[in-house]
Amino acid sequence: MAVERTLILIKPDAMRRALAGEILRRFEARGLELRAAKLVTVDADLAERHYAVHREKPFFRELVDFITSGATLALVLEGEGAIATCRKTIGATNPADADPGSIRGDLALSMPDNLVHGSDSPETAAEEVALWFGDELA
Repeated sequence: MAVERTLILIKPDAMRRALAGEILRRFEARGLELRAAKLVTVDADLAERHYAVHREKPFFRELVDFITSGATLALVLEGEGAIATCRKTIGATNPADADPGSIRGDLALSMPDNLVHGSDSPETAAEEVALWFGDELA
């Protein structure tokens, strides 16, 4: 399995509930290594670029409003099969469908407040890491 980097966003709802440490602990317990981290208040421009794939969907504005509602902790994690490992650790998008033991299954309350974002493919991960961290990881 290839070593990959992936973007993880610990979203404003998780930050308000002081869950960042628990969320990072779960990823580290899976053997992933933290390569970069920064606490940001996301502006509308970054939010709209991040969620551009959803621009034509009815929930686009809700996504933008949510991610800009408070602090977000942006992380780059690295490890063998990091993307799939993170996605499994995070759980299903809708917390009601997430398996017990996953971050969303154990900690999330409802949509859109699902605590965390994780890149869904190597291509998306590369784009998202570049968007959120620019040349910092070159």
